[in-house]
Amino acid sequence: MAAPGLAGELSVTVVDRSGRGVGNVVVTAVPVEHGPAPARRAPSAAVMDQRNRAFVPQVLVVAVGSSVEFPNNDSVSHQVYSFSPAKRFQLPLYKGAHHDPVTFDAEGLVVLGCNIHDEMAGYIYVTAAPAFGTTDGDGTLRLQELAAGDYRVTIWSPLVADPPASLERVVHVAAQDPAISRIQLARGLRARPEPRPRRGDWEY
Repeated sequence: MAAPGLAGELSVTVVDRSGRGVGNVVVTAVPVEHGPAPARRAPSAAVMDQRNRAFVPQVLVVAVGSSVEFPNNDSVSHQVYSFSPAKRFQLPLYKGAHHDPVTFDAEGLVVLGCNIHDEMAGYIYVTAAPAFGTTDGDGTLRLQELAAGDYRVTIWSPLVADPPASLERVVHVAAQDPAISRIQLARGLRARPEPRPRRGDWEY
């Protein structure tokens, strides 16, 4: 956390090729300076629901060590799984029943699928960044209480097709002076999210 009176704010806006805001994009900000490691965000509890044969929200970003519950508020049963190296797990087939939350203790992207409904795809972005969030419907995220300095800002979304190298930049944040970064995508958004879950990667 920044010292009292020395906090800055960073506003990141992601827009598509036509300038329209892109919502539900993960944004992370990490200090560039090689000093003492900044304090990580504390682990928290989060929820990824299942409604209308879809994960809600489709993209969830959490701090390393956070736990996520997967309630099923759908009219049909689901069986959630992940083949991702950052977290491999499989929940039993269920509908509405409560299950113990899953802890995500390694940094990385976790791609979720359902063994019953192949069209379902969800994403949990687990990060050690001290500041992060997702953009709102207008494509904007405001990160507050940042110490002054340079930050490496990175964005990610399963619908963004631009090369990863173009999705990060260094932004300077001054104490008590809002910084603004506008990231315009060069390529059109994907018609469906990628990467996709693949049941063949699961070792039963």
